[in-house]
Amino acid sequence: MINVGIAGASGYAGIELVKLISNHPEAKLCAVTSNSYKGKSLTDIFPSMGGFENLVCEDLDIKSISSKIDVMFLALPHKISMKHVPALLEQNIKVIDLSADYRFTNAAAYESTYQEHTSKHLLKESVYGLSEIYRGKIRTANIVGNPGCYPTSILLPLLPLLKEGLVLGDGIIADSKSGVSGAGRSLSLSTHFCEVNESFNAYKIGNHRHAPEIDEVLSMHSRRKISITFVPHLLPLTRGMLSTIYVKAKDNADENEIRQTYNSYYGNEPFVRILKKNLYPSIAHVKGTNRCDIGIHFDEARHQLIIVSAIDNLLKGAAGQAVQNMNILFGLNDETGLNSVQGPL
Repeated sequence: MINVGIAGASGYAGIELVKLISNHPEAKLCAVTSNSYKGKSLTDIFPSMGGFENLVCEDLDIKSISSKIDVMFLALPHKISMKHVPALLEQNIKVIDLSADYRFTNAAAYESTYQEHTSKHLLKESVYGLSEIYRGKIRTANIVGNPGCYPTSILLPLLPLLKEGLVLGDGIIADSKSGVSGAGRSLSLSTHFCEVNESFNAYKIGNHRHAPEIDEVLSMHSRRKISITFVPHLLPLTRGMLSTIYVKAKDNADENEIRQTYNSYYGNEPFVRILKKNLYPSIAHVKGTNRCDIGIHFDEARHQLIIVSAIDNLLKGAAGQAVQNMNILFGLNDETGLNSVQGPL
């Protein structure tokens, strides 16, 4: 049995982790922390969480928690996780960090987007937690930097094609849309009901903090510098994410080869589904699952490839992928505790 702690359990990703671990056959939830709700049970915070009255949020006191857990999920704001990770590693606790603090290999790239990194030396130890691509490295990791939601929806469709040289690295455009839960539970005028309802808008064009993360991973796998055009949008939905990616195919590429490449990478992956020709993903079909659906349209005349992907931003884009990474870390099947089936409504 894997003994689990969750820091930041009162946030949207944190409470998804609570639900997943509570239903996980090989894991036991032993500690939850919350800076905002110290001393309150999860039922006090989320009245829908009946049966969790005895699970009380505590301070993130690593010395007192370390004797109870094998792995700690950090569902904390960016810039906070790095304060706690060194101490957790000293206690031989594996870390899965849902913030951006350990997603980058290049400290300068992180610092240009966030702030000074206080444990740069640990970036070399951290493994990027895109489960299907980095599984081999994740198995032996002590720190996993769980990817952002937008990067997950963009990297899973793009990386196989770039790695196999089927598409060009120049001129890639990712047009992405997310539900409001991606902004977290903190109050913000831009995510108030009256601001979001019956509306649709682009935001942070040219300066969204996920862009450097996407560029770094694409560049590493392409062995050349890649900088995509990434435009995020806010949907009047609670959860879900859809990305439409425009990329030029190489002259010798065709749709059959592209589909064969996807099948070689993801044919045996339980959480990536390549849709048949003329079928495209829908947020409704992935909501509540850890799955990424991918559909493609290949314009042979212009050699233009249009890729559409959909994920649940709180699951495959956060908590679900984090639990998938825990499964890999501890030698379990990826699907353990995650094999829920999405209904039609």
